Amino acid sequence: MATNRLTDKQKSSEQVWTPANVVTLLRICGVPLFVVALLSSWPTLFPLWHNAEVWQTWVAVGIFVILAGTDGLDGYLARSRGEVTNFGKFVDPLADKILVAAALLALIELGVLPSWVALVILTREFIVSGIRMLAASQGVVIAASWYGKLKTVSQIFAIFLFIIKDSAPILELSPQVNNVISIVAWTVMLIALALTILSLIDYFVKAKPLLGFGGSSKGLEASRANNAGGTDARVATDDGSLNELAQRVVEAARAKNQRIGCAESCTGGLIAGTITSVSGSSEVFAGGIVSYSNAVKETNLGVSPVVLANFGAVSKEVACEMAQGARRVLGVDVAVAVTGIAGPEGGSVEKPIGTVWIAVSHQEEVVAERYLFEGDREQVRAQSVARALALVLDVLQ
Repeated sequence: MATNRLTDKQKSSEQVWTPANVVTLLRICGVPLFVVALLSSWPTLFPLWHNAEVWQTWVAVGIFVILAGTDGLDGYLARSRGEVTNFGKFVDPLADKILVAAALLALIELGVLPSWVALVILTREFIVSGIRMLAASQGVVIAASWYGKLKTVSQIFAIFLFIIKDSAPILELSPQVNNVISIVAWTVMLIALALTILSLIDYFVKAKPLLGFGGSSKGLEASRANNAGGTDARVATDDGSLNELAQRVVEAARAKNQRIGCAESCTGGLIAGTITSVSGSSEVFAGGIVSYSNAVKETNLGVSPVVLANFGAVSKEVACEMAQGARRVLGVDVAVAVTGIAGPEGGSVEKPIGTVWIAVSHQEEVVAERYLFEGDREQVRAQSVARALALVLDVLQ
């Protein structure tokens, strides 16, 4: 049964013509239409539309707004329909970058925007793409930060203002209105440039270990494709693979003379059950705390109610406090904590179903990683167990 479910999921990830991917491709195909609408002399083709040239800019703006405004639609369709595909993961990030790059180059062509602005923004995209390719080659996906999200929003808004500020309808209102829009446009663009640089620095900081500058993995909110020993977390979910992984964890803990424990939310005791299914696990496994409710997280693990209120139960901050609390309460050397949304309900745009945070506390360090697992509730929980065991094995080895 597990093998059949995995095959279905793999087929789903290989689909191309899903509604989400169609929306993404339509957004990309709409970029040339936007450029033509903004730069070409198409109003001459409509002699009966006497003021077509006056409204040319606003036709282009309308296309631009539609293309930018549907950014979240493809992601929503993919998550809500359970059709997150490899092709979608590849092409969706490109859609915004193609739109922004095309708009910047068009504004330079019109003489509205200096070329150095586009150079800064495009340079950042090339560098970040290189870092993410390097991370992917080592089985790591670096999570985007809020800097990057705000950067994209501010860039889109700034481009919108730059397009309309010198349009005929705006100029006809008054020079003062044009001046105000110009000031606002440059203010937003400078904010976008600052966020562009900050997000680039953020990527560098997260990728320091990958780039060879040393540093801890503490700041790397990553989702690794392969666990220690080369077993993919998505396929290590049948009983045999999980038991084998648990056996390796027990043997590694015994060899290192380390005591281990766990704190579980969405997995509901599955990690503890998997470890204790191994004969002799009592030598190294102290116990586990099932903290399914926030009240138990606070009372039994010492998770701060302020942290829960500010970040939510499914967050890096809560996962770290759960791991630290389990290590302290159980008196162990290594503690792993899991908190996530297994579904089929409870997801959101920011935290879709399958979002899982896993943290490991050992010595004076806490390592936390975020995952977006695919599949039904059972599969998400099983993948969480597999990845949690793999992280503990990483630490022990």
